[in-house]
Amino acid sequence: MVAVPEPTSDLGPNLTFGLLNRLGAQIVTGAFDGRPSPTEADISNANGVSRSVTREAIKMLAAKGMLSARPRQGITLRSQADWNLLDPAVLGWLLQRKVSIELLAQFNQLRVAIEPAAAALAASNKSPDLLAEIDQGYARMVAAENGADDGLDADIAFHLAVLKASGNPFFMQFRDLVSTALRTSIRFTNRIVGRTADLAAHGAVRDAIKRRNPEAARKAMTAIIGDVMDLIAQQSDMTVD
Repeated sequence: MVAVPEPTSDLGPNLTFGLLNRLGAQIVTGAFDGRPSPTEADISNANGVSRSVTREAIKMLAAKGMLSARPRQGITLRSQADWNLLDPAVLGWLLQRKVSIELLAQFNQLRVAIEPAAAALAASNKSPDLLAEIDQGYARMVAAENGADDGLDADIAFHLAVLKASGNPFFMQFRDLVSTALRTSIRFTNRIVGRTADLAAHGAVRDAIKRRNPEAARKAMTAIIGDVMDLIAQQSDMTVD
């Protein structure tokens, strides 16, 4: 029988999702690297769950592109290139590894392809409610600067409000990625420059959107992410805690 890493904690009240989270984290952190893929029986025995629970968790992991399971062929772990990296669970497991500068750069490379375009669309959007959410996000950032709100949550709220104000539902599908990228980026920038968000830079995005100036909004958002990317490029030998 193939050795499977021993469970380190209780699976919780929902055994299927508990097993899913354990196996996903183990795959991402390399617990199965260098050994044959475990069988359904191996996983059931090692985690003290029924075969039906194991089968459901395996189906979920297969849907996320992390493994394949076929009758008479067993379980095959798939390479990271096949994983659904936009899946919130996969992102969460990915961050259980040491976050490298390379991963942080990749996060922000995708952000710079998405968020400036979303800001430009938001500047063309005439929905007062959606634009008000951007104002609220910025107001939270100002409050956080004065110790009256959480700086990280306020910054994320602002960026998600811009995605939403774009009016494009496909952009909102990236909200988990943007949230994850911001959380890791802010930890990184705090470590390097000792501060969180640049209020003036975010204010420039908000003001351009309110002026209905798509190109100015695009440039202002590009500048925010570009500053982070410049810091990343200068610190290529570091890792993010």
